[in-house]
Amino acid sequence: MKNLFVGVSDAKVSREADTSLVTYALASCIGISIYDPVAGVGGLLHYLLPDSRLDPVKAKEHPWMFADTGIPMFFQQAYRLGAEKSRLRVIVAGGAQVLQSTDSLEIGKKNLLAMRRIFRQSGVPLDAEDVGGSDIRTLRLEIGTGRLTVRKTGTEERELGSHLDVIR
Repeated sequence: MKNLFVGVSDAKVSREADTSLVTYALASCIGISIYDPVAGVGGLLHYLLPDSRLDPVKAKEHPWMFADTGIPMFFQQAYRLGAEKSRLRVIVAGGAQVLQSTDSLEIGKKNLLAMRRIFRQSGVPLDAEDVGGSDIRTLRLEIGTGRLTVRKTGTEERELGSHLDVIR
């Protein structure tokens, strides 16, 4: 299996069954995993900030950096590869407050609120989430199976999206 790494302020979408998408260091950032089991299309987005109005110049150069520019582009890439909105399995992780005593900006919380607003406005339901707290996370999505795993700092990798995690 080949690994494709999704960096901070990056996204990858694929339908190559022998590919695994991996993103590291999800702290206050948000990782969004989408998967269409019929089309075999999956992707990971790792965005850093909630709103592109914070830095419009940077948003033009790096649209994956922001929720409001990155999320719509991410879903559009999946649709171009054959994914359909009604079949997408959507799982998110991240939004932590890592620097408890000094994070007065609450970027993790703002990132989650921005994502939820965009999903609500777009009619995108969440299947599962692993958000908040103070843990840094790693996400891995296997395109061939749709299996998504999360690993928090100091813990074993576990599958995310099992019947225990489903929220709808």
